[in-house]
Amino acid sequence: MTIFDATPRLGRLLRGLQRALLVALIGYLALLANLYVRQESLLFHPEPLPADFSFAGRYAPDQEVEEIRIPVDGAVLNALLFRQSASRGLVFYLHGNTGNLTTWTSRVDFYRRLGFDLFMLDYRGFGKSSGRIDGEAQLHADVRTAWNRIAPAYAGKPVAILGRSLGTGLATRLARDVKPDLLVLVSPYASLLRVAREHYPPVPDALLKYPLESDRLIGAVTSPVLILHGREDALIPIAHAQALVAASGGRAELLPVDGAGHDDIQDFAAYRDALARRLADLGPPPLKAGRR
Repeated sequence: MTIFDATPRLGRLLRGLQRALLVALIGYLALLANLYVRQESLLFHPEPLPADFSFAGRYAPDQEVEEIRIPVDGAVLNALLFRQSASRGLVFYLHGNTGNLTTWTSRVDFYRRLGFDLFMLDYRGFGKSSGRIDGEAQLHADVRTAWNRIAPAYAGKPVAILGRSLGTGLATRLARDVKPDLLVLVSPYASLLRVAREHYPPVPDALLKYPLESDRLIGAVTSPVLILHGREDALIPIAHAQALVAASGGRAELLPVDGAGHDDIQDFAAYRDALARRLADLGPPPLKAGRR
């Protein structure tokens, strides 16, 4: 075979390679487009509730609970405020990316025993909240609107902002802006950009509509910061919490919880005891029954 005999074969090979590369490129672009369009469905897993759903009877008979409707741009958020008869202060709780208020308020008694009121809202599309999430700025604006509605009633009392998983990025931004007495981050990410890089390494950062870069914000948080993270967390490894401590300049306190994963950290006594201690340190103990 001469070089002239090989030339047609080489040309066919090159054309085949070009077609394969083009098909791969089209497939990659289609994958990116699909990820961008489906981003909300990949990140948020709400469980809606019917508009006439009642929270009555789900908690202790003597637990006062108020259902609050909070108008925001293009939607109405649903929230619950659990009040104590002699409140020491408020825990403003921002929950994770699944479920609704029925699943996230199953441990109200923990805060009740500590004497703290508990406020929790459902994001757009979760529970009885209307609308749909379509951007990070919208999420931050909704959380700030809820804060402005609730926080003024607790002027002069200690207030903690607690974020869990998805809610940690929202809590960090809010704490930077409003300066609570304590910021608690449970199973946090350094940023959702970093999480995306770990789970979807070929996806460009610019494609993510929800970067939620807590590692860029936490250094500006002047409140005390407590981070609780399970050592066995496979979804968001504890390295994220360690990165936040470093980004805070070492001011944030990290408590690793041995044996805990991402969804079960609340079942561990080390988690409950640490959180109880820090909340108890914020203010005087609740008044005993019969005292005012």
